[in-house]
Amino acid sequence: MLTRGKILEMAPLAIPGIDLPGPWEKHEGQTRDTFVLPGERLALVVTDRLTAFGHMLGLIPYKGQVLNQLAAFWFEQTADIVPNHVLSVPDPNVTIARKAEPLPVSVVVRGYLTGVTPTSLWYHYERGERTIYGIRFPDGLRKNDALLRPVITTVLHGQRGQGAELLSADEVLRRGLVTPKLWEEVTGLALAIFRRGEKVAEEAGLILVDAMYEFGTLPDGSMILIDEIHTPESARFWLAGSYAARKAAGLEPENFDKEFIHLWLAEQWYEGAGGDPPPLPDDMIVAVAQRYIQVYEYLTGREFEPAPYPAQERILAALKPYLEGKDE
Repeated sequence: MLTRGKILEMAPLAIPGIDLPGPWEKHEGQTRDTFVLPGERLALVVTDRLTAFGHMLGLIPYKGQVLNQLAAFWFEQTADIVPNHVLSVPDPNVTIARKAEPLPVSVVVRGYLTGVTPTSLWYHYERGERTIYGIRFPDGLRKNDALLRPVITTVLHGQRGQGAELLSADEVLRRGLVTPKLWEEVTGLALAIFRRGEKVAEEAGLILVDAMYEFGTLPDGSMILIDEIHTPESARFWLAGSYAARKAAGLEPENFDKEFIHLWLAEQWYEGAGGDPPPLPDDMIVAVAQRYIQVYEYLTGREFEPAPYPAQERILAALKPYLEGKDE
C-alpha cells in the first residue's frame, strides 16, 4: 500500500485530463476522456479527477490507473456472459475500445437498502416512501439491510446523480426507450454479471452491494457491455468480515468506493444543491487513494504497481500507433 507521504508527493502530478494532437473528436466525462480514433475506435483515457454531484472535488493520485486496470480485470471475468468493447489496454491509463451506440438506459442492480444520494434506495425509504423506482418495499427495513433478492433500477443515459429520474421498468417500456424483448435481455445480463461479481467479491472478503451496467449495440445490432464495471466509481463494496458487527453497532460498513466520499460530504452538510463542494483536505486525498487501491488488491489478488508519473507523455506514446492507423 502506498504511504501517505508517497501519495501526497504525487498529488501535484495527478492527471486532470488530456488533449491529443490532431482533429480527434473528444468527449469529456467525469472519470475519463474519450477520443474517436480512425476505424471507429475509441481511446478511453482515464484521469485522476474525483467528482461528486456533478462537481469536481479534486485529484487523487493513481486513481485513473486503478479504475482502468480494475475494469480490464472485470471484463475478463465476465467475457463469457456478454462480449465487451475492450480491444486492448496499451497503457495503465488507456483502453482502446470498439465504438458502440449506447442504449438509452443503464441499469443498476442493488442488493442492499443503502445510500445517501437522491438516487439511492435508502434516501427515499427513510423519507417514508415505500414504492421506489416502481418497486414496492416492505415496512420495517433498516439502513444497509440486505434485500431478499437484488432489484434492478434504471438510469437514463448520461443522467446520473443529482436530478436523475427514478424511472420504473414500466415507465421505461411505456416511453419506448427499449423494447420488452431488449429489456428482458438487458436485465438478464445485468443480473448474471452481478452474480458473478458477488461471487468474486465474496472470495475476496468483500460484499458487492450494487453496481451500474451500461450496454451498447454494434453496427450489426449485437449487444456488448460498455463503460466500466465493478470499480469504486460504478459499484459499491463493503468489507464482509466487519459488516454484521458494525451494522449491529449502528455504524456504516467499511467501504471501498465512492460512497466514502458521499458520506464525508454529508458530514459537511453538502448534498450537491447549490454552491461548490468543500475542497478535499490531505487526509481525504490519502484515504480515497488508499481505498481505491485496496479494493483493487482485494479483488484481483495482485499488488497495485503504479506506473510512474508524468503520465501525459507516456499516454501519447502508447496512443501514437492508433492515432496514425499503424496498428492494423
